[in-house]
Amino acid sequence: MARELKIRDLTLRDGQQSAFATRLNQSQVERVLPFYKDAGFYAMEVWGGAVPDSVMRFLGENPWYRLESIKKAVGDVSYLTALSRGRNLFGYAPYGDDVIEGFSRNAIESGLGIMRIFDALNDVDNVKSTIKYIKKYGGLADCAVCYTVDPKYPKLSLMDKLKGKKNPKPVFTDDYFVGKAKQLAALGADMITIKDMSGLIPPKRVYNLIKQLKAAVNIPVDFHTHCTPGYGLASVVAAIAAGVDIVDTNIWNFAGGPAAPALELVYIFSKKMDVEIKVNMEAVAKINAELLGIRKELDAYDAVKKFPNPFNPLVDTLPAEIEAQFDRAVKAAYAVDEDTLIDACHKIEDYFGFPKPNELVQKAEIPGGMYTNMVAQLKALKSEHLLEPAMKLIPSVRLDAGLPPLVTPTSQIVGSQAVSCAISLAAGKPKYTTTSNQFVNLVKGEYGHTPVEIDPEFRLQIAGTREPIPYDTSKNQRQPNPVLEDAGGVLLAENEKEELLLELFPAVAKDYLTKVKKERWAATKPAEEKPAEEKKAEEVKPVEKVAGKSVVAPLPGKVVEVCVKVGDSVKAGQKIAVLEAMKMENDIVSDYAGVVRQIVVSEGDTLQEGQAILVVEEVKAEVKAVAPKAAAAPAGKKVEAPLPGKVLEVCVKVGDSVKSGQKVAVLEAMKMENDIVSEHTGVVKEIVVSEGDTLQEGQLMMIVE
Repeated sequence: MARELKIRDLTLRDGQQSAFATRLNQSQVERVLPFYKDAGFYAMEVWGGAVPDSVMRFLGENPWYRLESIKKAVGDVSYLTALSRGRNLFGYAPYGDDVIEGFSRNAIESGLGIMRIFDALNDVDNVKSTIKYIKKYGGLADCAVCYTVDPKYPKLSLMDKLKGKKNPKPVFTDDYFVGKAKQLAALGADMITIKDMSGLIPPKRVYNLIKQLKAAVNIPVDFHTHCTPGYGLASVVAAIAAGVDIVDTNIWNFAGGPAAPALELVYIFSKKMDVEIKVNMEAVAKINAELLGIRKELDAYDAVKKFPNPFNPLVDTLPAEIEAQFDRAVKAAYAVDEDTLIDACHKIEDYFGFPKPNELVQKAEIPGGMYTNMVAQLKALKSEHLLEPAMKLIPSVRLDAGLPPLVTPTSQIVGSQAVSCAISLAAGKPKYTTTSNQFVNLVKGEYGHTPVEIDPEFRLQIAGTREPIPYDTSKNQRQPNPVLEDAGGVLLAENEKEELLLELFPAVAKDYLTKVKKERWAATKPAEEKPAEEKKAEEVKPVEKVAGKSVVAPLPGKVVEVCVKVGDSVKAGQKIAVLEAMKMENDIVSDYAGVVRQIVVSEGDTLQEGQAILVVEEVKAEVKAVAPKAAAAPAGKKVEAPLPGKVLEVCVKVGDSVKSGQKVAVLEAMKMENDIVSEHTGVVKEIVVSEGDTLQEGQLMMIVE
């Protein structure tokens, strides 16, 4: 009797998030739901991740309704699953048990069957509460172990070896991952997922890991990966050969590239490997036909813009040479012949027109989004020459911080800190002259337990304490819930579900709920003037070519937000747009000071590197007399910006006494907040910057005498 392989379909959550910026709207979802009920997947991932945020932020829809409508259509045919970050739920801030319990209960009541729970540090303490409450209210706890690799440490010189220096021993071994799985199983996990968010796990590694996990835990094992670096399909085939219980896939037109492998290819492999997939592939073909049209509708958000060739495994015949590649791959999978397996799978994917591997990500062994985000940050700072030094610093920065896995948000924290360290070293300053608040909190212990112990002396240097200090959720305060007088005097959040949205997404939910309540109130009143329609003329962007300097996209991506409008004055270094690239949001800044004369993109547009975003007509910036002030300033010691950024806060005033090491300002750089400290003890004699100013590295901020 053939072994059964269960399929978790990711199309409606991770598939659309990876490839289409989570822009699948409710009407598009509803077009495929009748066929999903017929398809009979073991599980459908439909919620969590970026979905609750995006449906409010970009689509103006209710995230709870999204989950409830899918449950109503599919019933009990498939488990509905979601993704959450343990005690952080869908964000980065840790929540108390009251929020976690309320969220878990409401999610289960709305139709959720399985919650996949992960933590960015693989700290099992951070997932305990979610496991407890998901199970308490009748759901299944799918506990994910985040796959990551050890840094590529630089080779030691002969002199270093003679001095007895050694690179650290590997941490992320098979024993490490198996140990985490055992801990999660002991906490009540109903299944274990190897969560390979970056697609970095090669076939041989996953084969051996699945074998060990199956021997170590007595619960189902799931494998989740992506195709970006080129391992995805081959690693899934290897996992099947090793006896994995569940694999995550996408349906054909939403598969490959940054997303997971295609179900249709896994189906062919399963037949050749004597593995049974209890999915109605006729229904899948109907879903795929709808997805083709939906993908065309989502063209503005398409990260790949490369459609796979049409294919239905039930009716289409494979050419003999491709059939042979499937057979070759199966034989290689059972023989654990990694090179042959990868080669065969690449030939198969190439034949069907799926995107080619991103070799840069594969070689760098860091998440693709982390790499592109560093490139964008350095371009914005006009410091592209520091990319290579920053990349070389990642291993040491990561090790100093306890070797966190490189997943959101730790990948952003480590990457930004490596850039700051590169800037400091290039200026002849100590490596950790500038540290972001997020890096300080990571080292302090607020994010949880790191995979290796942090040197107490390093923690003292960075965070001011030798002992770790965890985040205290008892200090959390609930978000304000005001009465909306202009919406009929109702509360902003009128029930527990809406209150939870406010807790999880304060700014986004506030805007969404305010709009909903105002529109509902307006609908109860007689027809009046429609100012919104009259404003349409104001939103029309000029299309004629105008003189000026173009601000261009520093990397390929999708426009998430345009932050200015025609006629606005902007400063050099001011944020003018947000560009999403490989799941990371990048602030795009103007290279010029002047007036915005033309905006040539819209939110949702997909841009290529170097493509124009807007045109700025340069004007002479108002002289703030910073330089003259500095020249004429009373004798004293300068406090200067250690890196380019925007002044968020000036923490002192003229006449204040300050000590060496005291925080005097906060500077935002590369999405991280950096405390600027005085290197001198004395009295503040002059402050030459204001909150909101954009500074260059080394620019004078204040003088202490």
